Amino acid sequence: MTALDDNIKKLTGYLERFRDTGIRNRIAGQDVAGSGGVFRTTSPVDKSVICDVAHGTADEVDKAAQAASDTFAGWRDMPALERKKILIKVAEGIEARAEEIALCECWDTGQTIKFMSKAALRGAENFRYFADQVVQARDGQHLQSPTLMNVTTRKSIGPVGVITPWNTPFMLSTWKIAPALAAGCTVVHKPAEASPLTARLLVEIAEEAGLPPGVLNTVNGFGEGAGKALCEHPKIKAIAFVGESSTGSLITKQGADTLKRNHLELGGKNPVIVFDDADLERALDAVIFMIFSINGERCTSSSRLLVQDTIRAEFEAKLVERVNNIKVGHPLDPSTEIGPLVTEEHFNKVTSYFDIAKEDGATIAAGGVTVGDEGYFVRPTVFTNANNKMRIAQEEIFGPVLTSIPFSTEEEALSLANDTDYGLTGYLWTNDLTRALRFTDALEAGMIWVNSENVRHLPTPFGGVKSSGIGRDGGDWSFEFYMEQKHIGFATGQHKITKLGVL
Repeated sequence: MTALDDNIKKLTGYLERFRDTGIRNRIAGQDVAGSGGVFRTTSPVDKSVICDVAHGTADEVDKAAQAASDTFAGWRDMPALERKKILIKVAEGIEARAEEIALCECWDTGQTIKFMSKAALRGAENFRYFADQVVQARDGQHLQSPTLMNVTTRKSIGPVGVITPWNTPFMLSTWKIAPALAAGCTVVHKPAEASPLTARLLVEIAEEAGLPPGVLNTVNGFGEGAGKALCEHPKIKAIAFVGESSTGSLITKQGADTLKRNHLELGGKNPVIVFDDADLERALDAVIFMIFSINGERCTSSSRLLVQDTIRAEFEAKLVERVNNIKVGHPLDPSTEIGPLVTEEHFNKVTSYFDIAKEDGATIAAGGVTVGDEGYFVRPTVFTNANNKMRIAQEEIFGPVLTSIPFSTEEEALSLANDTDYGLTGYLWTNDLTRALRFTDALEAGMIWVNSENVRHLPTPFGGVKSSGIGRDGGDWSFEFYMEQKHIGFATGQHKITKLGVL
């Protein structure tokens, strides 16, 4: 039996329960049907139906928000060390079911086991990291003034809504939910309708670990129904969202009447800038990894290659050769590097850019074709002879598609890099330290890596500028979002108080 056959056999066993009962909403520790009936989740591998999913609407969101509100005080006031123990047990539960999580996620999203086996464990790491921060999450500052001892502290903001995307749903869910729970918030989670399987596994693992019912609630549904209701609900104090920029704008509008606090991690059209003095072999490895891993469906992908004209021809030739060797195939095959795109709608969007590129005058140097007809597979694609005004250089394609653009000088490279509505990440390859200092200071991006691919370190801030979002995840920045600052001033003596109304 091959590794692929073995994984398919294991997956079949894991999916049996979903085929029998479908996926229900989970509210206050109970399975709840959807008042909208059911919708179906299908696999992008072969378009087969995985199972029915309860179609949650405003009714289920209201029940979940009420459950989160009812349990908030108890969870907030639980001793920090007790909450820490529960979150660590959640991490242990994730590790125990990591294979199940990874296989289900691959089948539901098309992501490859090569990457998803690690994503499940990263979810456990998220819970462990924020569990370790629970005790100091409320710590504040002592700010002395001439007349007062000023003390700051932080308090949990309240029930929060978490809306997560379909590209790496389990890891991104833990990225939001773990710090929210660590901060003492309760959660209503609306996962992406295209990838609901592992959200169900997460709430099960959390409750089995001892998380009180109602502290984490899951409502499946669509953005225009469940998502809108969650953003508008008066008991939900904040929305943490990961997704495309247009949806982030809509969420802000929907939460305006209830003065929602929003954390928005949105899209990107991220540049990777390669100067001719860089370590070109390592740069090539990083360029390929950051656009073609995770099927190119990642907000931090380096989808624009800005390459110095003195090395452009040689670099692009090696790039195309490598890209043509990337293995597209079944996501449960450990040797597969790119699997199918997540849905038919997204497949159609990505492939539409093949014609757009030709219409704009770019060259399809690699890929630009679909693979087979059973699922939503495309060959990894490279566009050359492009410029930064083309749609392929300005619009977020969110697939395994790279646009290569030449530059001559450092000033031109910086201008091209910043010439976009987005500002999530940037990647710079140069061995000139002073150039790196100048360039990173002027580059409009929330996160920048120099001579490196995206290497996530949990204590560091994660987020973007411009149309790439508002707010930061990671370390203490997460607690700044999920908690309210409070100031208390204690008089240290008999300071003068201005008297009014005294004759």
